[in-house]
Amino acid sequence: MTSSFPTRRLRRLRKNEKMRNLVQEITFSPNDLICPVFVQEDLKSRIQVDSMAEIERLPLSDITKEVEEIKNLKIPAIMLFGVPTKKDDAGTAAFVDDGIVQKAISEIRKNFGDSIVIMADVCLCQYTTSGHCGLLKGNHIDNDSSNETLAKIALSQARAGVDIVSPSAMMDGQVKAIRERLDREGFTDVGIMSHSAKHRSSFYSPFRDMASCAPQFGDRKSYQVPFTNPREAMREIESDINEGVDIVMVKPALAYLDLIAEAKRRFNIPISAYSVSGEYALVKGAAKQGWINEIDVMSEILFSIKRAGADMIVTYFAKMMAKQLNNP
Repeated sequence: MTSSFPTRRLRRLRKNEKMRNLVQEITFSPNDLICPVFVQEDLKSRIQVDSMAEIERLPLSDITKEVEEIKNLKIPAIMLFGVPTKKDDAGTAAFVDDGIVQKAISEIRKNFGDSIVIMADVCLCQYTTSGHCGLLKGNHIDNDSSNETLAKIALSQARAGVDIVSPSAMMDGQVKAIRERLDREGFTDVGIMSHSAKHRSSFYSPFRDMASCAPQFGDRKSYQVPFTNPREAMREIESDINEGVDIVMVKPALAYLDLIAEAKRRFNIPISAYSVSGEYALVKGAAKQGWINEIDVMSEILFSIKRAGADMIVTYFAKMMAKQLNNP
């Protein structure tokens, strides 16, 4: 018996590249990318860390060259991380006016004006002797004193010329503390992109090598979100929104695509995702062994994050992805 319905052939829309481009649902451009940049105090030349292939710690003297390369790739934003020479219990190097991140922000602003968005991490793990993201009282991370210090860090970065501060310490009330301090000091135009749903993850290990910020005791389970608790992650995002955040973030990205999608569905606010160091290292390691095509896997991963709902992606593949997008 002949069917009264026409045969559906979805392959008709895949028969050549022009047709595929015409019906492509998810698009990607360099405008979707944020490039992390690590700058180390008192460094004379670039150094690499084995677990983060091709990602370098930069001396301050190289920051202009690095940002020029990023800008020429049409990437609109960078995320600065600092590695100080000295650490102490108070994380002092994170908020002094002549800190390494503050110097980098000033140098970039002087040379590039408003032609690139300058974002900077606001945390204490790189700067404290404990390696924890907040300040200690005994062996306990003290939430409220940590927030006071995070606000001081954000203010120092604002004075240096940052566009967006990005608190990643996962202290309750950190967005409120930072927003109030910035506004009180007249920096109402400085935005906040919070690492709102930052999960307790094993995917951060290479970053801890790069930023020299592994905790010296214990772990971060008491302040980062358990990967078993998706509703808790949504509550963290909602809390940051209520405190005045401008952009929220889900971190890591690849293993948390469901949470990116859920955040996009629930909240009317820009959503960022951080494709973290472990995600990068897995791809680089497999590619080095010849097990995968690095470009293809990178592209598939980043498209999947965009497809899930991310409006922007912080990724160590930013420069490589931008080169592919600029030269298809």
